[in-house]
Amino acid sequence: MTIQTEIEQKIQQAMQPDYLEVVNESHMHNVPAGSESHFKVTVVSEQFKGKMLIARHRQINGILVEELNGKIHALALHTLTPEEHFAKGGKVADSPLCAGGGKG
Repeated sequence: MTIQTEIEQKIQQAMQPDYLEVVNESHMHNVPAGSESHFKVTVVSEQFKGKMLIARHRQINGILVEELNGKIHALALHTLTPEEHFAKGGKVADSPLCAGGGKG
């Protein structure tokens, strides 16, 4: 099973989100081809209502604690309520270009 699939399954099982997207962005970084180390995760859930951003991120980090302890190097989180997701037109920010390791 790929790390991307593990992430998708764990978040889906723990939260049953309204929307979930997990994107492997490792190719944008100075890592070997085929790596699974950098991910962008968008989670839309009613569970985020009334929670500050840090609490939302802690919730996802808690679900992915095993992956964050060695398998994943970077995790860009976009955690939204359904209303926030709708207000943004279903879009989230693009990840910045890699600034490290000579990748350009």
